[in-house]
Amino acid sequence: MSQPEETEVARFKRLAAERAVELIQPGMVVGLGSGSTAAFVVRRLAALRAGGRLMDVVGVPTSLETESLARSLGVPLSTLEEHPTVDLTIDGADEVDPRLCLIKGGGGALLREKVVAQASRREVIVVDESKLSPRLGTRWPVPVEVLPFGWSSQALFLEGLGARATMRVSRDGTPFRTDQGNFIFDCAFGPIDEPAELARKLEARAGLVEHGLFIGLATELIVSGPSGVEYRRRPD
Repeated sequence: MSQPEETEVARFKRLAAERAVELIQPGMVVGLGSGSTAAFVVRRLAALRAGGRLMDVVGVPTSLETESLARSLGVPLSTLEEHPTVDLTIDGADEVDPRLCLIKGGGGALLREKVVAQASRREVIVVDESKLSPRLGTRWPVPVEVLPFGWSSQALFLEGLGARATMRVSRDGTPFRTDQGNFIFDCAFGPIDEPAELARKLEARAGLVEHGLFIGLATELIVSGPSGVEYRRRPD
């Protein structure tokens, strides 16, 4: 049975991911992101190991899905308890602005992704060029992870901040649950003028576990498109 043909967007994601894996050095502790682009990173790392390279690299997965994929491919894993400092994390993003601020969490792993990002010396984001945006919120809502307890009050709070807050649901129509068992509201604010200020308001609210605004965490960006693969550093 023939393999399905790779789409153009998937090819861009794969090329960006493979370029990012070139940054991994022997002996590193590497944060393994979540989502379709990060899956290409895990597969490339596994392929290099199969060829005898990077055998002493260990990964710290940011989701149960990534953990399962890495284990199935024989990539050795560790935890932040064993390695509280991560040398390099490679992850995707849903939206990236010119200062490398991000919206993440489309796959629901925003909490673990942010924990690993904050423990990382370098956070390298890999995307196809469709994820680039002049302002966060232009193309993607902000995921907000909330405790199931009192969730309706959180919806009112988010709407009070100007969001159109929609509870994320699974395919069977039940509320989507994160790896921690929480709910997610996808909050459409429209283009966000001050993402850092919005992040502070979300962080001050009890019951909001985490939000998908990643401010000042990405150190580098690898973006792929029809013109090739480009490497960028966060502007000062």
